[in-house]
Amino acid sequence: HVQLVESGGDSVQAGGSLRLSCVASIDTYSRYCMGWFRETPDKGREGVATIDSDGNTTYADSVKGRFTISRDNDKHILYLEMNTLKPEDTAMYYCAADPGSDCARYLARPADFGYWGQGTQVTVS
Repeated sequence: HVQLVESGGDSVQAGGSLRLSCVASIDTYSRYCMGWFRETPDKGREGVATIDSDGNTTYADSVKGRFTISRDNDKHILYLEMNTLKPEDTAMYYCAADPGSDCARYLARPADFGYWGQGTQVTVS
């Protein structure tokens, strides 16, 4: 049974930083493609970043240079370090996991992720 639990969302001022965490209850966590997505009423769900089992990362153009995705395979935790936050980063952020191998392509295909957390709200003003 896969469970993903996000935390770290908060309200911050523009230019500030946050670090999101996702604790994954997955026996073979290190083999999973992991990702961060965000959702707003206007834009729907969009990919933020993915990281595969080898640590290869993919980012949305809107967050390149500001956000960093990483994973701790010993602790089964996925992170998203967010710097220089902008009001347009305001969204509900979701952690996603899938045992598939096409991780880089999954950024644009959220439906390919089989498992999702409940989300954590980030508000930038």
